[in-house]
Amino acid sequence: MTRTENTATVTRDRRLALLGAPVEVGAGRRGCIMGPAALRTAELSERLRRLGYAVDDHGDAAPVPVDALELPGNARYAAEIAGWARSLDARTYALLRDGATPVILGGDHSLSMGSVTGVARWCADIGRELFVLWLDAHADFNTPATSPSGNMHGMPVACFCGEAGFEGLFGDEPRVTVDPANVTMVGVRSIDEGERSLLRDRGVEVIDMRTIDEFGVAAPMRGFLDRVAERNGLIHVSLDVDFLDPGVAPGAGTAVPGGATFREAHLIMELLHDSGRVASVDVVELNPFLDERGRSAVVLAEMTASLFGLTVLDRPVRPVS
Repeated sequence: MTRTENTATVTRDRRLALLGAPVEVGAGRRGCIMGPAALRTAELSERLRRLGYAVDDHGDAAPVPVDALELPGNARYAAEIAGWARSLDARTYALLRDGATPVILGGDHSLSMGSVTGVARWCADIGRELFVLWLDAHADFNTPATSPSGNMHGMPVACFCGEAGFEGLFGDEPRVTVDPANVTMVGVRSIDEGERSLLRDRGVEVIDMRTIDEFGVAAPMRGFLDRVAERNGLIHVSLDVDFLDPGVAPGAGTAVPGGATFREAHLIMELLHDSGRVASVDVVELNPFLDERGRSAVVLAEMTASLFGLTVLDRPVRPVS
C-alpha cells in the first residue's frame, strides 16, 4: 500500500517519534517527572526498532513560558500546565505534519491537553475525524468548576472536548476540539460526582470494569473500532498506568484496585494495531518513585510494543481505505 498524507497507519514504513513530557505539577504526588527516563531505561525505543520501525527520540519537550494565569474555579498550577499544553500542541502537530507518529512519554495526564489538541488540529487539516481511546482508571472529565482537588491531571478530557473553564489556557489561539461522542473510555472505575453528569450529558462512551467483567475487552473494542472505521477516522490512544491493576503495574500515584489484567491490556493493544488507525499515543502517569524495580516501566514498554505490532504470530493488518 502506498502511504499518502491522508492515510496515517501503524505500519513499519512510518517513523515513530518519541517525545518526553516530564510534567508532574498536574498530579497530586511528585514522581511523574521521572516517567520518560524510566520508559527509556526500559528500552522502549529498542523494542520498537526490533519491530522494524525507524525510531527517532526527540528528547524531552520544555514548557512555553506563560505569565500568571488563573482559571475560574479550582485549578492548581494553571500557568505551568498552560505552558506544557501549548508546547505539546505545537510539537505533536509538527511531528504529524512531518509524517511521524508521535509517542508522548509522560509525565502526568495533564499533558494530553496539549498532545490531543495538536493531533486534532492535524486531523482537521487533512479532513479526518479524530477518535480518542482513553485507557484509564479515571474519567479525567473534571473542570475547574467541578474538580474536588484542583489537580489538572483530572481535567484533560474536559479540556480537549471544549468544556468551559479553560479559556486562556492556549492564549489567544483558537483551539480545535474533539467531539465528546468520539471519546471512548475503557477501564474506568473511579468517577467524581461532578464528572458523572457531564459524561452522561456529553455522550462520552464509558466502558467500565463491570462491562469488561461481563463481556471481556474484545467485544466493546470491536464495537469502537467498527465505529471508527465506518467514519474513516483516526485514533489517539492515551494509556495511563493506572488503567492496569496495581498488581500488574504498581508505579501509579492514583492506583485503583480492580484494573485491567496483563492479557486484557495486551489484547486491546493488539486489536488497535490490527485496525491500522492509530495516529498517535500518550503513555502517562508512570511514577518510578512508587514502582517496584522498574516493573511498571517494563510493562508499559511492552504494552507500547504490542500497540505497534508485537505479537506471538504474524497477523494481517486491515488496510485503511
